[in-house]
Amino acid sequence: MSIKVSGITKLYGEQKALDNVSFKVNTGEVVGFIGPNGAGKSTMMKIITGYIPQTQGDVLVNDLNTLEHSLEIKKMIGYLPENNPLYVEMYIKEYLTMVANLYGMKGPGVQKVVDDMIGQVGLGPEQHKKIGALSKGYRQRVGLAQALIHDPSVLILDEPTSGLDPNQIIEIRNFIHSLGKKKTVLLSTHIMQEVEAICDRVVIINLGKIVADEVTSELRKKESSLEKIFQKLTIKE
Repeated sequence: MSIKVSGITKLYGEQKALDNVSFKVNTGEVVGFIGPNGAGKSTMMKIITGYIPQTQGDVLVNDLNTLEHSLEIKKMIGYLPENNPLYVEMYIKEYLTMVANLYGMKGPGVQKVVDDMIGQVGLGPEQHKKIGALSKGYRQRVGLAQALIHDPSVLILDEPTSGLDPNQIIEIRNFIHSLGKKKTVLLSTHIMQEVEAICDRVVIINLGKIVADEVTSELRKKESSLEKIFQKLTIKE
Protein backbone atom coordinates (compact mmCIF):
# COMPACT_ATOMS: atom_id res chain seq x y z
CA MET A 1 0.00 0.00 0.00
CA SER A 2 1.60 3.28 -1.08
CA ILE A 3 -0.71 6.00 0.27
CA LYS A 4 -2.97 5.67 3.29
CA VAL A 5 -4.94 8.71 4.45
CA SER A 6 -6.66 8.28 7.83
CA GLY A 7 -9.01 10.78 9.42
CA ILE A 8 -7.37 13.91 7.99
CA THR A 9 -8.80 17.23 9.11
CA LYS A 10 -7.28 20.58 8.14
CA LEU A 11 -8.29 23.88 9.72
CA TYR A 12 -7.39 27.36 8.49
CA GLY A 13 -8.44 29.39 11.50
CA GLU A 14 -12.10 28.47 11.91
CA GLN A 15 -12.49 27.28 8.32
CA LYS A 16 -12.44 23.50 7.90
CA ALA A 17 -10.80 22.73 4.55
CA LEU A 18 -10.79 18.95 5.13
CA ASP A 19 -13.14 17.07 7.42
CA ASN A 20 -12.12 13.55 8.56
CA VAL A 21 -10.91 12.43 5.12
CA SER A 22 -9.80 8.81 4.66
CA PHE A 23 -8.84 6.83 1.54
CA LYS A 24 -6.12 4.53 0.18
CA VAL A 25 -4.14 4.36 -3.07
CA ASN A 26 -2.34 1.11 -3.89
CA THR A 27 0.75 0.45 -5.97
CA GLY A 28 -0.10 0.03 -9.65
CA GLU A 29 -3.26 2.10 -9.32
CA VAL A 30 -4.25 5.44 -10.89
CA VAL A 31 -6.80 7.22 -8.70
CA GLY A 32 -8.67 10.33 -9.77
CA PHE A 33 -9.19 12.79 -6.92
CA ILE A 34 -11.93 15.10 -8.10
CA GLY A 35 -14.26 17.77 -6.80
CA PRO A 36 -15.36 21.38 -7.40
CA ASN A 37 -13.13 24.37 -6.73
CA GLY A 38 -12.60 24.82 -3.00
CA ALA A 39 -13.46 21.19 -2.20
CA GLY A 40 -10.06 20.52 -0.60
CA LYS A 41 -8.22 18.67 -3.38
CA SER A 42 -5.05 20.77 -3.45
CA THR A 43 -4.94 20.98 0.36
CA MET A 44 -5.03 17.17 0.58
CA MET A 45 -2.27 16.83 -1.99
CA LYS A 46 -0.06 19.32 -0.15
CA ILE A 47 -0.55 17.33 3.06
CA ILE A 48 0.35 14.04 1.36
CA THR A 49 3.52 15.55 -0.09
CA GLY A 50 4.51 17.08 3.26
CA TYR A 51 4.31 20.71 2.15
CA ILE A 52 1.78 21.58 4.86
CA PRO A 53 0.83 19.71 8.05
CA GLN A 54 -2.62 18.43 8.85
CA THR A 55 -4.53 19.53 11.94
CA GLN A 56 -5.60 16.00 12.76
CA GLY A 57 -5.15 12.47 11.41
CA ASP A 58 -2.32 10.54 9.75
CA VAL A 59 -0.92 10.06 6.25
CA LEU A 60 1.38 7.14 5.45
CA VAL A 61 3.41 7.02 2.23
CA ASN A 62 5.07 3.64 1.72
CA ASP A 63 4.36 2.98 5.42
CA LEU A 64 6.15 6.16 6.55
CA ASN A 65 4.31 8.90 8.46
CA THR A 66 4.48 12.26 6.66
CA LEU A 67 4.94 14.20 9.89
CA GLU A 68 7.82 12.04 11.08
CA HIS A 69 9.61 11.26 7.81
CA SER A 70 9.03 14.30 5.63
CA LEU A 71 12.41 14.32 3.87
CA GLU A 72 12.42 10.60 3.12
CA ILE A 73 8.90 10.83 1.68
CA LYS A 74 9.76 13.80 -0.54
CA LYS A 75 12.43 11.61 -2.17
CA MET A 76 9.79 8.98 -2.98
CA ILE A 77 7.22 11.38 -4.42
CA GLY A 78 6.99 13.18 -7.73
CA TYR A 79 4.76 16.23 -7.36
CA LEU A 80 3.23 18.47 -10.01
CA PRO A 81 1.46 21.29 -8.12
CA GLU A 82 -1.56 23.09 -9.50
CA ASN A 83 0.24 26.29 -10.52
CA ASN A 84 3.39 24.54 -11.79
CA PRO A 85 6.03 27.02 -10.48
CA LEU A 86 9.14 27.08 -12.70
CA TYR A 87 12.35 29.09 -13.05
CA VAL A 88 11.46 30.84 -16.31
CA GLU A 89 14.96 32.26 -16.90
CA MET A 90 16.52 28.81 -17.01
CA TYR A 91 16.89 26.61 -20.08
CA ILE A 92 14.92 23.35 -20.03
CA LYS A 93 17.98 21.09 -19.78
CA GLU A 94 19.60 23.40 -17.24
CA TYR A 95 16.50 23.30 -15.04
CA LEU A 96 16.00 19.53 -15.22
CA THR A 97 19.69 18.96 -14.49
CA MET A 98 19.38 21.18 -11.42
CA VAL A 99 16.33 19.22 -10.23
CA ALA A 100 18.18 15.93 -10.76
CA ASN A 101 21.13 17.26 -8.75
CA LEU A 102 18.78 18.26 -5.91
CA TYR A 103 17.67 14.64 -5.74
CA GLY A 104 21.31 13.57 -5.38
CA MET A 105 21.88 12.51 -8.97
CA LYS A 106 25.46 13.33 -10.00
CA GLY A 107 28.03 12.46 -12.65
CA PRO A 108 27.91 11.84 -16.39
CA GLY A 109 24.76 9.72 -16.18
CA VAL A 110 22.63 12.73 -15.28
CA GLN A 111 22.59 14.08 -18.83
CA LYS A 112 21.24 10.79 -20.17
CA VAL A 113 18.48 10.83 -17.55
CA VAL A 114 17.58 14.40 -18.56
CA ASP A 115 17.61 13.56 -22.27
CA ASP A 116 15.47 10.46 -21.72
CA MET A 117 12.93 12.44 -19.68
CA ILE A 118 12.75 15.16 -22.34
CA GLY A 119 11.90 12.45 -24.86
CA GLN A 120 9.30 10.77 -22.65
CA VAL A 121 7.26 13.94 -22.05
CA GLY A 122 7.60 15.22 -25.62
CA LEU A 123 9.86 18.23 -25.02
CA GLY A 124 12.26 17.34 -27.82
CA PRO A 125 11.29 20.14 -30.27
CA GLU A 126 11.66 22.80 -27.54
CA GLN A 127 14.54 21.39 -25.52
CA HIS A 128 17.02 24.18 -26.30
CA LYS A 129 14.70 27.00 -25.25
CA LYS A 130 14.37 28.93 -22.02
CA ILE A 131 11.31 27.94 -19.99
CA GLY A 132 9.99 31.51 -20.22
CA ALA A 133 9.79 31.19 -24.01
CA LEU A 134 7.54 28.11 -23.88
CA SER A 135 3.79 27.91 -24.35
CA LYS A 136 1.67 26.92 -21.35
CA GLY A 137 1.37 23.39 -22.71
CA TYR A 138 5.13 22.91 -22.97
CA ARG A 139 5.64 24.46 -19.53
CA GLN A 140 3.25 21.82 -18.21
CA ARG A 141 5.46 19.16 -19.79
CA VAL A 142 8.49 20.64 -18.01
CA GLY A 143 6.53 20.35 -14.77
CA LEU A 144 5.81 16.70 -15.49
CA ALA A 145 9.46 16.09 -16.30
CA GLN A 146 10.65 17.57 -13.00
CA ALA A 147 8.12 15.42 -11.13
CA LEU A 148 9.43 12.27 -12.82
CA ILE A 149 13.17 12.97 -13.12
CA HIS A 150 14.11 10.95 -10.00
CA ASP A 151 11.91 7.97 -10.93
CA PRO A 152 9.60 8.24 -7.88
CA SER A 153 7.38 5.37 -6.75
CA VAL A 154 4.49 7.76 -6.00
CA LEU A 155 3.14 10.50 -8.28
CA ILE A 156 0.89 13.34 -7.10
CA LEU A 157 -0.38 15.28 -10.10
CA ASP A 158 -2.61 18.35 -9.68
CA GLU A 159 -4.34 19.11 -13.03
CA PRO A 160 -1.58 17.42 -15.11
CA THR A 161 -3.06 18.21 -18.55
CA SER A 162 -3.90 21.86 -17.85
CA GLY A 163 -3.08 24.05 -20.83
CA LEU A 164 -2.37 21.22 -23.27
CA ASP A 165 -3.92 21.05 -26.73
CA PRO A 166 -6.11 18.01 -27.64
CA ASN A 167 -3.24 16.02 -29.20
CA GLN A 168 -0.93 16.75 -26.26
CA ILE A 169 -3.67 15.73 -23.81
CA ILE A 170 -3.98 12.30 -25.44
CA GLU A 171 -0.20 11.81 -25.35
CA ILE A 172 0.13 12.78 -21.69
CA ARG A 173 -2.92 10.72 -20.68
CA ASN A 174 -1.38 7.66 -22.33
CA PHE A 175 1.93 8.41 -20.63
CA ILE A 176 0.31 8.70 -17.18
CA HIS A 177 -1.71 5.53 -17.80
CA SER A 178 1.50 3.62 -18.60
CA LEU A 179 3.19 4.99 -15.47
CA GLY A 180 0.26 3.77 -13.39
CA LYS A 181 1.10 0.14 -14.19
CA LYS A 182 4.18 0.27 -11.95
CA LYS A 183 3.74 3.37 -9.80
CA THR A 184 1.13 4.83 -7.48
CA VAL A 185 -0.62 7.78 -9.12
CA LEU A 186 -3.04 10.22 -7.50
CA LEU A 187 -4.25 12.97 -9.82
CA SER A 188 -6.79 15.74 -9.63
CA THR A 189 -8.68 16.94 -12.67
CA HIS A 190 -11.86 18.74 -13.68
CA ILE A 191 -12.09 16.71 -16.92
CA MET A 192 -14.37 13.72 -16.49
CA GLN A 193 -13.23 12.19 -19.80
CA GLU A 194 -9.74 12.15 -18.36
CA VAL A 195 -10.91 10.22 -15.32
CA GLU A 196 -12.71 7.68 -17.49
CA ALA A 197 -9.69 7.33 -19.78
CA ILE A 198 -6.91 6.71 -17.24
CA CYS A 199 -8.22 6.22 -13.69
CA ASP A 200 -8.80 2.84 -12.08
CA ARG A 201 -10.68 4.41 -9.18
CA VAL A 202 -12.43 7.68 -8.40
CA VAL A 203 -12.44 9.54 -5.09
CA ILE A 204 -14.85 12.48 -5.11
CA ILE A 205 -14.52 15.20 -2.46
CA ASN A 206 -17.00 17.99 -1.76
CA LEU A 207 -16.98 20.59 1.01
CA GLY A 208 -13.93 18.89 2.54
CA LYS A 209 -15.59 15.45 2.80
CA ILE A 210 -15.33 12.28 0.71
CA VAL A 211 -18.68 11.67 -0.98
CA ALA A 212 -17.71 8.74 -3.23
CA ASP A 213 -14.86 6.23 -3.50
CA GLU A 214 -15.39 3.51 -6.09
CA VAL A 215 -13.83 1.65 -8.99
CA THR A 216 -14.35 3.75 -12.12
CA SER A 217 -16.18 1.03 -14.05
CA GLU A 218 -18.59 0.35 -11.17
CA LEU A 219 -19.28 4.04 -10.66
CA ARG A 220 -19.97 4.49 -14.37
CA LYS A 221 -22.56 1.68 -14.35
CA LYS A 222 -24.76 3.76 -12.05
CA GLU A 223 -25.08 6.52 -14.66
CA SER A 224 -24.44 6.99 -18.36
CA SER A 225 -21.39 9.12 -17.55
CA LEU A 226 -19.19 10.18 -14.65
CA GLU A 227 -20.14 13.77 -15.46
CA LYS A 228 -23.70 13.15 -14.24
CA ILE A 229 -22.46 11.44 -11.08
CA PHE A 230 -20.09 14.31 -10.39
CA GLN A 231 -22.85 16.87 -10.81
CA LYS A 232 -25.17 15.00 -8.42
CA LEU A 233 -22.55 14.44 -5.72
CA THR A 234 -21.13 17.95 -5.70
CA ILE A 235 -24.27 20.01 -5.26
CA LYS A 236 -23.45 22.51 -2.52
CA GLU A 237 -25.57 22.21 0.58
